[in-house]
Amino acid sequence: MNEFTITVPDNDLIACICGTNDSNLRLIEDNLEIPVFTRGNELSIETDDDQLRQRFQYIIDRIIDEINEGGKNSEDIVVSVLNTHKRLNAEEISISVPGSIKKIYPRTQNQAEYINLLQTKDMVFCTGSAGSGKTFLAVAEALRLVLFHKKNKLIITRPVVEAGESLGFLPGDLEQKIDPYLRPLRDAMESIITPEAVRKLSDSGIIEVAPLAYMRGRTLNNSVIILDEAQNTTCSQMKMFLTRMGENSKVFVTGDPTQVDLPKRTQSGLVHSISVLYKIDDIGFMELTADDVVRNKLVKKIVRAYENEK
Repeated sequence: MNEFTITVPDNDLIACICGTNDSNLRLIEDNLEIPVFTRGNELSIETDDDQLRQRFQYIIDRIIDEINEGGKNSEDIVVSVLNTHKRLNAEEISISVPGSIKKIYPRTQNQAEYINLLQTKDMVFCTGSAGSGKTFLAVAEALRLVLFHKKNKLIITRPVVEAGESLGFLPGDLEQKIDPYLRPLRDAMESIITPEAVRKLSDSGIIEVAPLAYMRGRTLNNSVIILDEAQNTTCSQMKMFLTRMGENSKVFVTGDPTQVDLPKRTQSGLVHSISVLYKIDDIGFMELTADDVVRNKLVKKIVRAYENEK
């Protein structure tokens, strides 16, 4: 039986992977159902099974990526990686964006299922609280499709819901007026590829970021279109948006039904559309919860507290 070895870049990293008294290593062994050996900064298994070798490589690569991304509790990282991997029957679920220095992996089982929907369905609705990854993962998959030339254009939109001020009274030109509404979407893109790359794609028209009102009357072919903050669409706006979908296009709709800023007695287009469309097999639906919040542990606690208040 041949040995399969992975070399870890430095000793501090391998110490994090192995955990206190090799506690993380035991978790990995339980998942693989074979022993894992350590020598210096090397991890190895003895097997001729190519699928098992791929699983081992994938698990270690993911753990390293998560630690390098700033993860501090190595046991939490290992448990998250192994649980996600087990749920997916050892399939590698990730988003590889050309020009990005890292693969984007799901941090939870629900996020893994969400990525799977984004990659297999032409229309996906995802609801979830702040920090659950609903917008970030949609943007990542959209960039992958565009930069791999699967789609010609990425169009990102969101409704402009005014809170006490009219856009007409805000300073600046139209782009400056709507920038506060669209800035979170640009931030998501710039966390995946460089700001310079985003600027070049925007200048060339490959990436378009615009308020929802600009979608009226258009047919969007060979594009990937993201509607963010969809809970703030009216029913008529949502219908208008969904019917913009043209040939060879994909549509991702994200929002948080608990954060509706519409006038009282105005029904959310997101909530209404899900209730109308949920029986259509070709459309994917995903609900992320407080357990999927990866932004900050305190944010997770806040979201869960509000959920428990209901």
